Amino acid sequence: MTIETLWPFVFIAVAGWLATDIWRWLGVLVGNRIAEDSVVLIWVRAVATALVAAVVSRLILFPSGALAATPMGLRIAATLVGFLAFLIFGQRIIVGVLVAEAALLIGLIAF
Repeated sequence: MTIETLWPFVFIAVAGWLATDIWRWLGVLVGNRIAEDSVVLIWVRAVATALVAAVVSRLILFPSGALAATPMGLRIAATLVGFLAFLIFGQRIIVGVLVAEAALLIGLIAF
């Protein structure tokens, strides 16, 4: 391979690194100065939570790939089972995720 064929990949890597790393460093610098109960941080948490909820909703309602072959009822049921496990076991995210995945796999095998 020549440098001409690798140049686009190097450019993408450097540009991607710069675009995200600047914001990470700014977040670290500014984040240390923001009070944990400030309005700004509460807003940031709310936006982050809304984005996660939107991604999960999209995966459930409009899946792609192998998940698209699963019935919507099964996806919704697995989500509910995972959420209940999350609540029952002390709001541990890993428990909710693993139980939801297990419910989805059991549902796929059973049907």
